[in-house]
Amino acid sequence: MATAAPTSTLTTEDPATATAMDGERPLNPGLSRLAFWGLVAFIFAYCAVLLAAMSVQLFGHESPCPLCMLQRYAMILATIGPMWIVADALRGQLSRLRYVAGLGLSIIASVAGGIESTRQILLHIASKTDPGYGSAVVGLHLYTWALITFVVVIVFCGALLLLSPTVAAVAPQSHGARLVARGVLWLFLGVILVNVVLIVLLEGFSWVLPDNPTSYRLLHELGLR
Repeated sequence: MATAAPTSTLTTEDPATATAMDGERPLNPGLSRLAFWGLVAFIFAYCAVLLAAMSVQLFGHESPCPLCMLQRYAMILATIGPMWIVADALRGQLSRLRYVAGLGLSIIASVAGGIESTRQILLHIASKTDPGYGSAVVGLHLYTWALITFVVVIVFCGALLLLSPTVAAVAPQSHGARLVARGVLWLFLGVILVNVVLIVLLEGFSWVLPDNPTSYRLLHELGLR
């Protein structure tokens, strides 16, 4: 009778000797630690990008269009893969399959986000008199910066996939370092929550966000504004 193949779990008790349990090639401890912190930095960077976009929305009074929101969703989806990897590594339960799948999810989400941001760029460069949607930040609009981030993610995750036979995210043993990593994970969950609240405020009871939203529809529908 056939039995299921064991899942390869990457041990984190001793990063210097971390190996796959089913006899696969041993992990490179230095690069595996670097991969872990690279993924933590990935999550933190997208938190910063999303918080910056929401700051422009709240304090610059520039509401996102449907394509802008789709790019935010793609950023969130691209970050869920690294979040799973980091969380599993901290619990000592990261499998090689989960590691590769998380990176693959980020690449797919970034490709989708890149298509959305490219479409928005092309919509505005088609006309010589179109100034673009929203204000420019350091000379580029937010959707152009979004495309740059998606390209960076694809390259970063692709490089980790190429190194995956001997490199995976190995969590640190230091309590302080693990606390920092967990803090970044909670920050990401908080960013998701804030984004959900903002999109509900913009859409109200409608299923579709207006092409050029100018107010928080839900507040008007509830008679609060």
